[in-house]
Amino acid sequence: MLLRRLKNRIIESDLELHDKLFVLLSGVALLALIIIFFVGIIIGETGTDLLMLGGAILIAGLLSMFAIVKRKIGIMAGLFSFIIVFFLLPVTFFTGGAIFGGGPLWFVFAILFISLTLRRKVKLIFLHALIFVSAACYAFAYKYPSYVTSHDYTMAYLDSFISLLLIMSSISIMITFVTKLYTLENEKAEARKKEIEELNASQNHFFSSMSHEIRTPINTIIGLNEMILREDVSAEVAEDAANIQSASKMLLHLINDILDMSKLESGKMQLNMDSYNIGDMLSDVVGMLWIRAKDKGLEFHVDLEPDMPSGYLGDEVRIKQILINVINNSIKYTKTGSVTLSIQCAKQDNGMANVIFTVTDTGIGIKKENIPYLFTAFKRVEEDRNKYIEGTGLGLSIVKQFVDMMGGKITVNSVYTKGSTFIIEIPQKIVDEESVGEFGLENRAAMQMRETYHRSFEAPSARVLVVDDNASNLMVVKKLLRDTLVKIDTVESGKEALEKTLEIEYNVIFMDHMMPEMDGIECLKKIRAQAGGRCKQSKIVALTANSGADNQQLYVREGFDGYLLKPISGEAIEQELYRQLPREMVVVSDDDAAILEESTAWMQKHNKKTDVVITTESVADIPKSLLKKHNIAVIPYLVETEAGLFEDGFEIESHGLISYMNRDNNLAWTKAPSVDEHEAFFAEQLAKANNVIHMSISKKVNNSGCEIAMEAAGIFENVTVFDTGNLSSGQGIMVLEACRMAEEGMPVDKILANLERMKSKIHSNFIVDNMDYLAKSGQVGEYLSSIAKAFNVHPVMLLHNGKMSVGGFYFGSRERAWRKYINRMVNKMSTADKKYLFVTYVGLSQKDIEEIRSIIANRLNFENVYFQKASPAIAVNCGPETFGLLYMDE
Repeated sequence: MLLRRLKNRIIESDLELHDKLFVLLSGVALLALIIIFFVGIIIGETGTDLLMLGGAILIAGLLSMFAIVKRKIGIMAGLFSFIIVFFLLPVTFFTGGAIFGGGPLWFVFAILFISLTLRRKVKLIFLHALIFVSAACYAFAYKYPSYVTSHDYTMAYLDSFISLLLIMSSISIMITFVTKLYTLENEKAEARKKEIEELNASQNHFFSSMSHEIRTPINTIIGLNEMILREDVSAEVAEDAANIQSASKMLLHLINDILDMSKLESGKMQLNMDSYNIGDMLSDVVGMLWIRAKDKGLEFHVDLEPDMPSGYLGDEVRIKQILINVINNSIKYTKTGSVTLSIQCAKQDNGMANVIFTVTDTGIGIKKENIPYLFTAFKRVEEDRNKYIEGTGLGLSIVKQFVDMMGGKITVNSVYTKGSTFIIEIPQKIVDEESVGEFGLENRAAMQMRETYHRSFEAPSARVLVVDDNASNLMVVKKLLRDTLVKIDTVESGKEALEKTLEIEYNVIFMDHMMPEMDGIECLKKIRAQAGGRCKQSKIVALTANSGADNQQLYVREGFDGYLLKPISGEAIEQELYRQLPREMVVVSDDDAAILEESTAWMQKHNKKTDVVITTESVADIPKSLLKKHNIAVIPYLVETEAGLFEDGFEIESHGLISYMNRDNNLAWTKAPSVDEHEAFFAEQLAKANNVIHMSISKKVNNSGCEIAMEAAGIFENVTVFDTGNLSSGQGIMVLEACRMAEEGMPVDKILANLERMKSKIHSNFIVDNMDYLAKSGQVGEYLSSIAKAFNVHPVMLLHNGKMSVGGFYFGSRERAWRKYINRMVNKMSTADKKYLFVTYVGLSQKDIEEIRSIIANRLNFENVYFQKASPAIAVNCGPETFGLLYMDE
């Protein structure tokens, strides 16, 4: 009874789990020690042993009480473990007959105590200490048995048996207690989980109700505002009405964000897959946002690939939401300049396509360290700087989650203070191959300041009933359908609707869902089953403020013929009515394709962005014709002299540089572009392509810019710097191969994998006239250069594992050395890929070039042989009368 009460008191206390276990184990240990004390008296233990045991019981009891009262349980658990391991166990072992008693069994209890009451590193320390102490006790008792208090045969068995009973009881109590604790903790966790679920349900209900309640007045605002835009009003009134329309839609968008975040957090968000026209979708998006850009004095451009398919299968509403959030974000953070939306389509197999939306702005940009936080809900980067910029912090978080749900990806490239680019890729199924350029945006009406309304049809013989408990909503629907000439009746309850349907046959009924007394679903079922009713076969369309795919599925499941979400536009309700009415009742207007007074000025001539662009450095030594043919952008290295700093190949050329260095023994050095220069270069390329692969010189050569380029690429998600492990035209060959793969449509990861395998197949080597320039550039020592010059040595420099080294020597005249070098290289080219051979040179005469060309033409059969003058940055390191045969193995 006492143990049960103690156990319940411990369980119900507010102590942490480890602390509860300490209290219980201490209590069990004290009880066991008390039993052992009395057993010791009965079996005749010595007075000294009993005195020590009694003292230990008293001290342990007082310390336990102190620890519980003062809440110092963690410290006391460590102290107890210390006393048990280094004092109590050794004493019990030696005074209890060592292995001929119960002492060894108490080592098991010590393990249990330490494991359950201590934490992390402290636990490991004491467990190791326990192993050490137990081993020491056994070894010492074995070596010096005289220190062990001997027990007779009977006492040894009795002591061992009692210890066994006590330890078994302790373990049983502990396992029962721990099981009970974990059961209680699981029950608490389940209760908390249920509470959270109820809270989420309550929150979702609140958001859903809020959405419904706010959509109702917005429906009135947008509907009546549309009627103003239809009228012949002044330009000022029309502009004000257009701004009201845009602001109302943005408010509606914000409500959707809040509702969707709630659904995403509860895991109840579902995509509503349906076919849509990308031109119509973009018209809605741009029509909502271009006024905001205009109000800030920003240029707003849309760059649409004209030959992309117009129809796709996807969640149009969520894609709109993604684009609105990203574009709105760009407008908010851009003070001057422009915001550009680009849309491309990359067709794939099985009728699928990767639709790529790119939003580029000239705004404040994003710091590299802040990019990981962009998609965190309620987190705004640089809060102090941006505190006067409106926003909830929800938009980009929702964007990321929607893109992930659709199996797409979103990447961000930004240069701080210069602007940002968001690239959104969403896989979609193509359902209409018609070109969007012919059937899309060119004939859209949604982009102008003042829309010209054109009635799409008339149906004077049709009868429509509108059921809604809100008089404003009834008024809006009636006005929006006024020009169709249909006969419209309105009622404010399900009961009134049933009275009407008993008397009049309606072709279409627009039914609100959430109504008091009788909701829309119940009213629908009663109309279908109404005895003597005249509308059992009528088309009934849900007219509701409840958004979401789950609600749409509900209406389909309940038997509605259609679904319209408030706020309702005139175009949407006319289209739905046209869809539901019998064709013989409808007279289509001849003015369906009316031309707008204002053209779609927000459009610009399409400049298709490449999926992958290959860039490199001036040191790659690629002919200008090939650079132009493959649109290879080049960032120039710098050549530094005492006369100043010059761009490699642009402001200085090889012949002039060599002449300068030969005059008065002048010096020159190569210098890689800075991080800022690389960042600006990459940003410029991303305006033309979705992905950039930058082919860099080997990072192991002197003055390489590879690591600088990698640092600069760190702020861009779509820029990859590839270390070619080569230089000069060896690097150039890899650039050309990368271009070939990109032009074949190969994705970035496959291009990089192929390039990695290609590294070992490139042969980059040069024969130099002497080592003077190599010594000046630090490639070899001055002493080695002097010896080579004295013996008329012509070294061959080759790139091995990305590093420049001496690969051989030729003695004698320059012409003799050249012939030997060419013969050796020709003999090694049996496995060469015959696409191209580069003869890259510095300071050769035309006669030298023609002689080399003749030898190669007679002995080798390459499709293309390029004689390429080395860039100044390469020339400065090797000097005149240098050339190399650079090629790639198959």
